[in-house]
Amino acid sequence: MTKGNAIAVLILGILIILFPQVTSDNYILTIGIFVGINALVAIGLTILMGYAGQISLGQAGFYGIGAYMSAILSMNFGLPVLFSIIASIIIASLTAVIIAIPSLRLKGHYLAVATLGFGEIIHIILNEWGPGGPSGFGDIPSFNILGYHLSSTVEYFYLIWLCIIFVMIFSLNLIHSMTGKALRAIHDSEIAAVTLGINITKLKIKVFVLSAAYASLAGALYAHYVTFLSPSGFSLFYSVLVLMMVVIGGMTNIWGAIAGALIITILPEVLRGFKEFDILVYGMILTLSLLFMRKGIVPLVVETYKKWTLR
Repeated sequence: MTKGNAIAVLILGILIILFPQVTSDNYILTIGIFVGINALVAIGLTILMGYAGQISLGQAGFYGIGAYMSAILSMNFGLPVLFSIIASIIIASLTAVIIAIPSLRLKGHYLAVATLGFGEIIHIILNEWGPGGPSGFGDIPSFNILGYHLSSTVEYFYLIWLCIIFVMIFSLNLIHSMTGKALRAIHDSEIAAVTLGINITKLKIKVFVLSAAYASLAGALYAHYVTFLSPSGFSLFYSVLVLMMVVIGGMTNIWGAIAGALIITILPEVLRGFKEFDILVYGMILTLSLLFMRKGIVPLVVETYKKWTLR
């Protein structure tokens, strides 16, 4: 991890500590929690797309697996919440391996369609065979550690963003390691990566599993925060929203995942008066971003800062 990223993580940590002290409004803190949950999914997709060059439209599937598995294990089998979250991540990761082995042989839009199909299959399974069916189910245990139950919005805010800090530290170290350089080599040219002795199949499977693990962690935390789940929250639309977060924030910079999650999570609150046209607004924002900010917000800010400092 570079010095600049280390400073950025430190600043993020300070902001996280101070934010609940600045505002005690539960509504704002709740939005902050959902920004964090969405950011976890977006960070995984940023590494997969921006660094490994693999397109996925199935993140909602892993998000749903994490949420439903953790809820079921803690409710029906009495597993402690912490262990149920770990188990759900393992289950999602194993599922990712099964999906990755055949699908990562595909490229471009073929891979996107394959992952889209996986996400839709998971959504149908949750809808038809999940507890409560389309109506969903509740009474999911809230998060607890060694018998201490997190009851306040502030406690959940700190929990979610503490997870973000750990995930960011791990991810930043990953992308600046030899593995990260190998991922960028695959993104630039798979043929050139093979000539350098990189096992591209093995590496692509690993990064696909990592993105699935991040999404399942987010899903599990979501389940134990809202304590109610229904299949509607894990549809293709959510995968598209995460894709928008990555594109708008900047898929070539991992900080873009947090920036994109912040924008797309707050946007529905701003557009409440235009609820009937929200899909059109999302589509317009994505189109304008691709036309005028192809690199995304964070890379654009970084480039502008570098230009000004070099003057």
